[in-house]
Amino acid sequence: MALPESWHVHPRSRECAATRRAFSDGETIVTALYPDPQTGGYLRRDLCLDAWKLLPADAEPPFSFWQTTFSAPTGGHHQTDTEKLSAEEILHRLVIEDADHTENTRYILAVMLERRKLLRETDSQRTPSGILRVYEHRKTGEIYLIRDPDIPLAQVEAFQNEVIVLLENNGRLPAADPAETPLETPAGAEAEISDPLCG
Repeated sequence: MALPESWHVHPRSRECAATRRAFSDGETIVTALYPDPQTGGYLRRDLCLDAWKLLPADAEPPFSFWQTTFSAPTGGHHQTDTEKLSAEEILHRLVIEDADHTENTRYILAVMLERRKLLRETDSQRTPSGILRVYEHRKTGEIYLIRDPDIPLAQVEAFQNEVIVLLENNGRLPAADPAETPLETPAGAEAEISDPLCG
């Protein structure tokens, strides 16, 4: 059976899905993703280690699972309209919007954020449409499901340039205006995202 693919962000639970016990800060837990036939996406279940070990042998196998550390949520910073969005916030927006034309850009942003130690790749699964990479935000535990588009080397620079433009324009590509001069790369942006796919 073909597995569904969805790119939505899944928030971390504050309690065990099996026991309903609240997680403690710093506790090691297991995060598991299961195909959701109702939405065509995935369901996330966060379990304490004891509950994970007690799952019956005939329980539904997860699409992906891994151990992670629960971090108690803290009061977050709220974005204002005048503030610039970070690469992390832009990726979050693009994942929620799930537009086909941003697939390559999402992948480059995810790789960039992994290099900056904000995301970690917890798993990769081969699906009928390619490799699906599972990224977890190191602090919040949010999950990003990103398809690896296998971008040809000759096209990487074009998508890197698109990321630069997104970072400078709050996550949106400016409307094309033939009267305007071509966009210039902002100082320092090249160093931030140069060659995210290379070692």
